[in-house]
Amino acid sequence: MTSVLNSSTSALLAFQRALSTVSHNVANINTVGYSRQSTEFAAATPDKVGAHYIGSGTRINDIRRVADQLAITRLIDSNAEVAHLQTLSGLADRVDSLLSDRSTNLEGRWSAFFDAVSGLSSDAASTAQRQNTLDEAQALAGRFSRLNGQMDALNQEVNNGLIAAASEINRLSGEIAQLNRQIGSNPAKAAPDLLDRRDALASQLVSYTGGSVNLQDGGVMNVFAAGGTALVVGTTASRVQAVPDAFQPERLQLALTTTNLSVDLSNTALGGSVGGLLDFRRDVLDPAQAELGRIALGLTQSFNAQQAAGVDQYGERGQDLFSLGSPQALASLRNTGSASVQISGIDLAKLDGNNLKLSFNGSNWQATKAANGEPVAMTGSGTAADPFVVNGMQVVIAGGAAASNDAFLLKPSAGLGGSLQVAISDPARLAAASPVLASASLANTGSGRVGALRVTDSSHPDLGTPANIIFTSSSQYTLDGAGPYPFTPGSTISANGWQITVDGAPNAGDSFQLGPTGAGSSDNGNANLLAAVEDLRLFSAGTQSLTDVMAGLTTRVGSAARGAEYSLQAATVLQQQAQGARDSISGVNLDEEAAQMLKLQQAYQAASQMVATADNMFQTILGAVSR
Repeated sequence: MTSVLNSSTSALLAFQRALSTVSHNVANINTVGYSRQSTEFAAATPDKVGAHYIGSGTRINDIRRVADQLAITRLIDSNAEVAHLQTLSGLADRVDSLLSDRSTNLEGRWSAFFDAVSGLSSDAASTAQRQNTLDEAQALAGRFSRLNGQMDALNQEVNNGLIAAASEINRLSGEIAQLNRQIGSNPAKAAPDLLDRRDALASQLVSYTGGSVNLQDGGVMNVFAAGGTALVVGTTASRVQAVPDAFQPERLQLALTTTNLSVDLSNTALGGSVGGLLDFRRDVLDPAQAELGRIALGLTQSFNAQQAAGVDQYGERGQDLFSLGSPQALASLRNTGSASVQISGIDLAKLDGNNLKLSFNGSNWQATKAANGEPVAMTGSGTAADPFVVNGMQVVIAGGAAASNDAFLLKPSAGLGGSLQVAISDPARLAAASPVLASASLANTGSGRVGALRVTDSSHPDLGTPANIIFTSSSQYTLDGAGPYPFTPGSTISANGWQITVDGAPNAGDSFQLGPTGAGSSDNGNANLLAAVEDLRLFSAGTQSLTDVMAGLTTRVGSAARGAEYSLQAATVLQQQAQGARDSISGVNLDEEAAQMLKLQQAYQAASQMVATADNMFQTILGAVSR
């Protein structure tokens, strides 16, 4: 009778605990990272009666966490990749919208400005047309400034994201280290819920930094960021901090900090959302801002040069229409020498806009791309007489002595778009007229007429000196008494920084005069050339115009945004597959739990009947003895 009671009582307790486990599973069906738990029954140690053994019921041998570490690791990796691409895609889309939306892009204001300049070439004397051109120049400069400001704001968002990420990384690392301490060296004896919690925290941590999760012998979890930086080793958690960039303190980077050491993580291949922030800044934001500045630099140099080649309504040579800031050479905060660096000149045809790092190894200077460390060819000695020439820049070591490992960041165009301004306010200062005008004598008898007049050297000291062309025959002419020179209709005649074509057939004695343009001229010769500035092939060794580079900027950012989006779509599919694989092993299935609950409920009821039977047996014996 005792064995019957013991067996049924042990069954009641075992089934009760099994039902509690099923209830725990159902209660956590929506808990992220929860792994289904199952009870393992084992027969209790039997009692020996005589030569035989009589069973003594059942017991719970283990409450097991149903999990596959390979599936969990695969899910952690896919979560990190999705977090990386979500961050990159979302921010790249915002830059793409800035450059492609009609209300914010550059193309609309650009076209309006050059349309106004074309209108000026049609009516060079119109005050209204001149004012419209000046207004459109202001609007274009304002668009450059706003775009650059929006990009600066995105950079600040990256900073804020790094600060928030550093706080979360430290919190998660600390909690994982604490759980390693609680779980100890025997995870088989640890609470399954603690193991789930540790895996969930590790997944969140790797979603920030990328990397890997490793379980040591004994079950202690170590977490490494992408690039191999240890974030958690056993019960020790590293500390990450957002620190100022060595060259640009307004930009933050992540660094691993200890009591006496700070290790910059910006050069490691960080993944996760932090990697997305850094990749966006390096591969999308920085190149876009540099290209915006390169366009502003090309516009300023080319338009101002053409302005200087013309004459305004006061009869004076044209002043700069645009003003622009200077390229920057930034010293590292870690420099110990006294040398300074200046960018003394820019060759647009060779300038690609990339930021460069100029470093001194104790004996020689070297140039590398700031984004990836790729070496860049450099010539010259760095003196004012023989400057370094690298990527279209002339660089001078201005003064002082450099110490070993000193470095400078060269920014030829980044940020210049925000400094573009209109330098004149008087519409009459627009230099629409050519500095030299040509006219035919009223006494001419031939059919010769002035064709194209072009200034070839606006800085020539004798450009405005009057000149007289006299034809001695239909095939010869003299220039200010010199000559004669051969002539064919349509050929050019050049002197003093100008060239002219004479069409038709002049007769002997016909003459043409050239002289400086006076005040109030309605000539549009230079306005025509100003309108053509956008099509000048200034970049990439004379193969690309300002319009080409501007279209290329929009295309490049759009391509980066679409590429990130497509990669995100692919990574999301892989994440869903990994989630499905993990859930097929560890997920809670209500149908299975309901079936298990019904089975255990029936078993519990049967065990209850066994207890009742044992009680009846006991009562029967008591009744028999009491008679």
